[in-house]
Amino acid sequence: MYEPQTEAVRRRRTFAIISHPDAGKTTLTENLLLMGGAIHLAGQVKAKGERRRTQSDWMKIEQERGISVSSAVMTFEFEGTICNLLDTPGHEDFSEDTYRTLTAADSAIMVIDAAKGIEAQTLKLFEVCRLRDIPIITFINKVDREGQSPFELMDEISERLALDTVPMMWPAGLGGLFRGLIDLRSNTLLPYEKNTEGTLDPVPFDGPEAEKYVPADQLAELREEAELAAVASPDFDLELYRAGAMTPVFFGSALRKIGVRRLLEGVTQMAPAPRQQKTTVRTVDPDEKKVSGFVFKVQANMDANHRDRVAFMRLCSGKFKRGMKLKISSSGKVISVHNPIMFFAQDRELAEEAFPGDIIGIPNHGTIRVGDTLSEGEDMIFTGIPNFAPEILQRVRLGDPMKMKHLRRALESLAEEGVTQVFKPRLGANWVIGVVGALQLEVLKDRIAAEYGIDVGFEAAPYDTARWVTAEDPAELKRFVDANQASLADDRDDAPVFMAKSAWEVGYISEKWPDITFSATRERQAAE
Repeated sequence: MYEPQTEAVRRRRTFAIISHPDAGKTTLTENLLLMGGAIHLAGQVKAKGERRRTQSDWMKIEQERGISVSSAVMTFEFEGTICNLLDTPGHEDFSEDTYRTLTAADSAIMVIDAAKGIEAQTLKLFEVCRLRDIPIITFINKVDREGQSPFELMDEISERLALDTVPMMWPAGLGGLFRGLIDLRSNTLLPYEKNTEGTLDPVPFDGPEAEKYVPADQLAELREEAELAAVASPDFDLELYRAGAMTPVFFGSALRKIGVRRLLEGVTQMAPAPRQQKTTVRTVDPDEKKVSGFVFKVQANMDANHRDRVAFMRLCSGKFKRGMKLKISSSGKVISVHNPIMFFAQDRELAEEAFPGDIIGIPNHGTIRVGDTLSEGEDMIFTGIPNFAPEILQRVRLGDPMKMKHLRRALESLAEEGVTQVFKPRLGANWVIGVVGALQLEVLKDRIAAEYGIDVGFEAAPYDTARWVTAEDPAELKRFVDANQASLADDRDDAPVFMAKSAWEVGYISEKWPDITFSATRERQAAE
């Protein structure tokens, strides 16, 4: 098991929260930030009207819909550990952006609703974590409401996710009978009193103090249950957890701030410090002296007053200092990073220095793209940051033809962020937009109107799916391209894309052209 040697690296935890919408991710995020002192006002989630805005959901459409659309990063300190919390969009239509955000995380917290168990989106995001062996800590939320029994929930995690489960905490009753949390490792009770936030100071679970908070008959039953939970579960094994095969399970209520501190302590004690990262040429250790990192997200127009574009870079090695020169893999250009920023949602601070595991924002004018590697001169590219074949293809309809040039700039700028893809058909004037989910079209329309003042609509394109085409023999690729002009488009890197009317057509054409590769994903690397 790799352990970094540098103290600054060992102090860092970079993690994401994955959940189904409404499982309580937003409330949990807010209370983690509150505990780390990153925000000082609790209750935005419960407040009414204008105050009902979580700090991480800052884009206008997010405020209107109450969902996380863009993934932001929030940095805070907790008991000497620097936490970089990646806020992943929980909405099912944002799986591509969410996927790429997970490439920057070293571990994840999986939030599960005690009443609903594992839901569809949780499962999807879990599979993404499994692809990268990302270790997962489970937080079973809303135990102060009626829900499934803790044993049923643990069984569901074991069976559906093929993970060994080890409870760290255990609920003392559920719903109306909820009396607090039992810490199974120290055998203490953290009592809860109705209509309060958080739990009281711990008392011995097997001593007389526990009887003050839990009725005698319920206490006897709980002691039996807690003993069974401890005996029936394997011992916690740090290596198995970090290999992605075991999950420690915490219970609590994010809304009432119950169990949140214990969860955060679990992250700081168990979750891995920044891990090694693979590149096209070698594996990079965080302890290395030279700076390197990769861009997993580009956000345009974070500040409406300045048409800026901020590249979110995950630092993988070296000590970054403001003003240093870094080479961009896609263009070979060397840039001086004068104004790097650390994030708390829309609040920005100038980053004088940063270490592996940190996420810094680099303002730029379109020179840095998703998938780029930035380094002190070494020719390497961090791998595993793909584009996905879009599930929905639509033509862009422009209200004012005079604004075609502006539209191009808007579409390419938004495609930089990796939330949408842009295709220019070889024949015909209309741009085609590719998205993973229908909600992205609404986001796109709203943002083009708000940020560029252009009114656009979308209409069905005569295509059902898209595939990137490549071939080992350039002459064969040229022959294919020349023969299929009417079905070809170029993506924003000018890579050829076959636009198919159906999955059947993809199969038919690929049989006809056996030396052409039709890919549903394309690694976001240096420009071709």
